[in-house]
Amino acid sequence: MKRTGIAVAAALLNTMAVNAQQITYNHDPMKKNQITVMESGTGALTPDWYYVLLHNNYRETASVRNKTQYRAMAGVNLFNQRTSAEEIDSALTKRAFVESLNMADRMGGIADLAWATEGPKVSGKMNTFLTNINRIMATGGTLEEREYWVQYYNVYQSAIRMTQDAYMPNAQRKREYLQIYSDVSRKNDLLVRYLVRINNRRRIQERLSALADTCKADKPAIINLALIRWQSAIGMTSGRPIEE
Repeated sequence: MKRTGIAVAAALLNTMAVNAQQITYNHDPMKKNQITVMESGTGALTPDWYYVLLHNNYRETASVRNKTQYRAMAGVNLFNQRTSAEEIDSALTKRAFVESLNMADRMGGIADLAWATEGPKVSGKMNTFLTNINRIMATGGTLEEREYWVQYYNVYQSAIRMTQDAYMPNAQRKREYLQIYSDVSRKNDLLVRYLVRINNRRRIQERLSALADTCKADKPAIINLALIRWQSAIGMTSGRPIEE
C-alpha cells in the first residue's frame, strides 16, 4: 500500500513538471494590431468603434506617434555620443601622457636631471667647505669653533637631500641646487677669512710669548709688543666666528 502511494505521488510530480515546461500561446489579433501601430505606425487599431468612442484622439495620431522616429533619433544621438566619447578619450589619453611626463620630471631619483647637471659642482664646493672645516683645529681653532661650522655643513647636506627627494619640476630643482651652491660658496669664503683670522691669532700669540722675556729693558721690543697688543685690541685676533 505504501509503495503504491509513493508511485502515485511520483507520477503526479512528473506530470506537474511536464506541464510546467509547456508554453501557453493565446493569439489576440487586437493586441497585435495595437502593438504594431505603436512600434512601426503600420496596420490599424481594432475594433475601430472602441477607439472612436473612447480613444479617438489617440486613434487619429497613433500611426504618426510610433516609436520608429524615437529609435532613429536614439541611434543618431548614440552616434553623436560615440564621437564625443572618442574625442574625450583622445583628450584624456594625451593629458595622461603629459601628466606621466610631469610626474617623471618631478619625481627626482634617477630622473633628477638637475642633479646630473649641477651635482658635481655642488658636491665639489661641499668637499672644499668640509676640507676647510677640518683645518680649523690644525690652524689653531678650538673644537667648539669647529662644531660651529660643522652645523652649517650639516644644514647644507640636509638641504641637498630634501631637494633631491622633493616633488618638484627639474627646472625648480636646478634653481634650488644653484642657490645651495651660492650659499655654500659664500659661507666657505667666510670660513677662509676665519681661518686667516685664527692663524693670525696664533702667530701673534707666538710673537707675544717670544717677546715677553726680552722686553724688560729693550725699548724696540716694548714698542713691538705694544703694537701687537693694539692689533689684538682692534679685533684681528678675535675668537668669535665671522658672521655675514
